[in-house]
Amino acid sequence: MRPEILFPLFADVSQLSGIGPRYAKLIEKAAGPQIVDLLWHLPSGMVDRRFSPTVADAPDGMIATLTVTTMRHEPGRGRAPYRVICADETGEIELVYFHAKGDWLEKLLPHGQKRVISGKVERFRGKAQMPHPDHVVPLEEADSVRIVEPTHPSTDGLHQRTIRKAIEGALARVPVLDEWINATLVQARGWPAWGAAVKAVHHPQNRLEMEPDSLPRQRLAYDEILANQLALALVRARMKKQKGRVIKGDGRLRDAILKNLPFSLTGAQRTALSEIEGDMAAPNRMLRLLQGDVGSGKTLVALVTMANAIECGAQAALMAPTEILARQHFATIEPLARAVGIRCEILTGRDKGKTRSTILGRIAEGTAQIVVGTHALFQEEVEFRDLAVAVIDEQHRFGVHQRMVLGQKGQGVDILVMTATPIPRTLVMTAYGDLDVSRLTEKPPGRQPIDTRVVSNDRLMDVIDGIARRMDSGAKVYWVCPLVEESEVLDVAAAEERASTLRERFGDRVGLIHGRMKGPEKDKMMASFKEGSVDLLVATTVIEVGVDVPDATVMVIEHAERFGLAQLHQLRGRIGRGDKASTCLLVYAAPLSETGRARLSVMRDSEDGFGIAEEDLKLRGAGEVLGTRQSGLPTFRMADAAAHNDLFEVARDDARLLLNQDPELEGARGKAVRTLLYLFERDAAVRYLRGA
Repeated sequence: MRPEILFPLFADVSQLSGIGPRYAKLIEKAAGPQIVDLLWHLPSGMVDRRFSPTVADAPDGMIATLTVTTMRHEPGRGRAPYRVICADETGEIELVYFHAKGDWLEKLLPHGQKRVISGKVERFRGKAQMPHPDHVVPLEEADSVRIVEPTHPSTDGLHQRTIRKAIEGALARVPVLDEWINATLVQARGWPAWGAAVKAVHHPQNRLEMEPDSLPRQRLAYDEILANQLALALVRARMKKQKGRVIKGDGRLRDAILKNLPFSLTGAQRTALSEIEGDMAAPNRMLRLLQGDVGSGKTLVALVTMANAIECGAQAALMAPTEILARQHFATIEPLARAVGIRCEILTGRDKGKTRSTILGRIAEGTAQIVVGTHALFQEEVEFRDLAVAVIDEQHRFGVHQRMVLGQKGQGVDILVMTATPIPRTLVMTAYGDLDVSRLTEKPPGRQPIDTRVVSNDRLMDVIDGIARRMDSGAKVYWVCPLVEESEVLDVAAAEERASTLRERFGDRVGLIHGRMKGPEKDKMMASFKEGSVDLLVATTVIEVGVDVPDATVMVIEHAERFGLAQLHQLRGRIGRGDKASTCLLVYAAPLSETGRARLSVMRDSEDGFGIAEEDLKLRGAGEVLGTRQSGLPTFRMADAAAHNDLFEVARDDARLLLNQDPELEGARGKAVRTLLYLFERDAAVRYLRGA
């Protein structure tokens, strides 16, 4: 149960004084439905209302707070605005109101009385004006206006005054909570207490106090990161407690697979396999992340891992996020597996009726030893005879929950998670803190570096002439179309238009592939590109992950400035998969932003996916760094993965130390930490504790 002391914060925003149902809906849209959401709704700007000149000295276009006397009211006729003429000893100023009620204005600005007004001063035909002042108060309330006023992200119909009033109401409910951070750390960093930090971030006195490295913001970021790290550590402890099984085959199938390969494993692949085999041989469940840069040979590591389980008479599953990727894995794995006598099966959403029943039967009776599939493997009717290891590819498309579901398809299933998106260390801790990590940093022998060039779209005709020459000498070419306003429909339209213009020159040699095509259509198009008459494939980012066409040696990425670094790196990884030299052309539209320029030069100068990922985090922040909206990353409200980079490691070590000393969180600090988990809505983690 959530501790009672937090009840006031987890009430609906409509419980705040002066916030009726209409405003509650708007606040929910801008910040969230609960009062606690307002605490995390940080200011995005500020208005300094301390500047108090005379009317004559008030500069045009600036916010000023003036003390004036109401001289007269001039109600507007027809569509003309209502004007209130006010003055101080230096001159007059007109307050201009559109669509205002006269009786309300007469109460607000009574004739002959002094008022403190604040808003933007404008000079019109030599006269001072203030359209719709932000504040009009009696003289005795002047101090409430002459302040630094934070502004917050809002939504249509929600005034800053209303959102500010709601935030002040939320701050009034902030309770005094026991300290959950280690006292030495609080002292060393000079951090305020939690309640004081929340109040401080909402009352900045200057721009510096709004920065992520201000002490109150650092403190709150650490609280959130610590809650995240504790939640992941508790999930990990629970998974590790669940009984695993010892999987240690005799090596016959693995040796045979490796003997049949035309090349030897890289050092990184050998290291990863020895870590994985060590995990599988232990009595606890394996929970390991295999991070491989583009083309580093993860699928082969997965096959050898699965062969270990099959040597013990068990089954293995490999799950991919899309049908294209599942079929690609199957095409890579099946011939290698068949050569050593392992039977593979593929199951996707496309398999229906009798075919599906037959496949399900083979999985249930165990004749299907390796099963490759999509989300279809999660479904209830899929039953394994004895699933011992599950490999999940492109994990960031799936959440922790789905990982657990697949793990429940057998007894103590070992789980290997793979990703071809190199992820910065900070985010590995954030999203995969419950996993051990192996990295593949080398490319298989024989791969050539990719020549990456940055080209302005003014030279598009030169680009087309260049790819014509490459196609004539037997090359296959990808042409990736730009992201259009995060809309799949518009992305497809852009791709169709580009395919149509390229067909005018290259005819039927141009193919098109996008996310709205049905599975069989995509497969047919990919087959034509890989082995058939299509030499130039126009595509949306659907080709980003896992498609393998060794003859593809040229890639054009149009409007490259619209893509994130991780995504550009993934796309570029579709070429250079054979032994021929490859070229990637990043076509951009001028003018480039500073970030856009930095991103393209990083791509031109580096092929190191892990280095690129770290740069991406600096340039774009965590929210988009995986190049996918459904990234499975927890959303942070206080923490910023780039700005608070160092705090992640501190929090991870602190969480581990705390749980080693107090695994059930029953000590004084442990109880405070339970409150922290509830405060940041990591309630599920608390339930993993015995007494919760």
